[in-house]
Amino acid sequence: MIILKFFIVVLILIKIYYVAKKRWCTSKVCLNGKTVLVTGANTGIGYETALEFAKRGARVILACRDLKKAAEAKDKIISLTENKNVVVKELNLASLKSVKKIALDIIENEERLDILVNNAGVGAINNKMTEDGLQIQMQINYFAPVLLTIYLVDLLRRTGNSRIINVSSCLAYFANVTADTINKYGESPVKTYSNSKLGNIIFTRKLASLLKGSTVSVYSLHPGEIQTDIFRHFKGWHKFVLFIVKTSYFKTPEEGAQTTLYTALEQGLEKYSGHFFIECQKRPFYKTATDDSLNEEVWQATVKLLDCEKEVEKLFPKIS
Repeated sequence: MIILKFFIVVLILIKIYYVAKKRWCTSKVCLNGKTVLVTGANTGIGYETALEFAKRGARVILACRDLKKAAEAKDKIISLTENKNVVVKELNLASLKSVKKIALDIIENEERLDILVNNAGVGAINNKMTEDGLQIQMQINYFAPVLLTIYLVDLLRRTGNSRIINVSSCLAYFANVTADTINKYGESPVKTYSNSKLGNIIFTRKLASLLKGSTVSVYSLHPGEIQTDIFRHFKGWHKFVLFIVKTSYFKTPEEGAQTTLYTALEQGLEKYSGHFFIECQKRPFYKTATDDSLNEEVWQATVKLLDCEKEVEKLFPKIS
């Protein structure tokens, strides 16, 4: 009985800690006349992010794989905000062809792009290779967002005062990615997820250096532990344990969207381009993300695997 009471007290204290550390985006910035694109915007923190952008008057592009769910999300956002300038575009991150298609669509049909949020991701799915020859989890979480961003960088630069947000994770702390393992088949799903999230941080740092001197800033972040279905592929007792932890201690999607919103909207963050944020605060990089030589090797391997050397050279001719 004493042990049980002690355990309950510990759980309560942990709950209090989690509640106390939560921070909210307090920016009052209006987005009238602005255009934003959010990947994976039909559910979870992506939906909450898109909803907030719509509330602020932005033209919101929901880039999603499931068009039915995306249409439902669009209708709900319009109903809640009375902002009818919300559109759905198909994006399947497991297909680089789909990435290129939506990028060309945006370039041809959108006059501007003020905010790009690379939010969509998947966690702990079985190992397999995509039609593009990339490990599926790495492609969805890392390679495809990199390619999408590269294609849209020029539009972001022409728009001016624009931002790129890469949603990462604290699990990047446990990653150990190199140029040789960035597309390794056979790693455990959790290890691969960690590597993909470290990739997001490495990409953010590299892109910030490439964009230095421009009016485009880029940030990565850990949204917190969220009550979303990103780990829907968990099975058995893992799924049961995750359910208990999620419902007791994890953030709601609205709470989880706050750091994304902060990095997208907070004024004066430009000097922190390339940095990593947690709970609406700039935080030190994980040690795994601070080896500049290794990070450059990972970047070069990424560009090669994506077969976009020419695009990168054209965008950044002096320092790529």
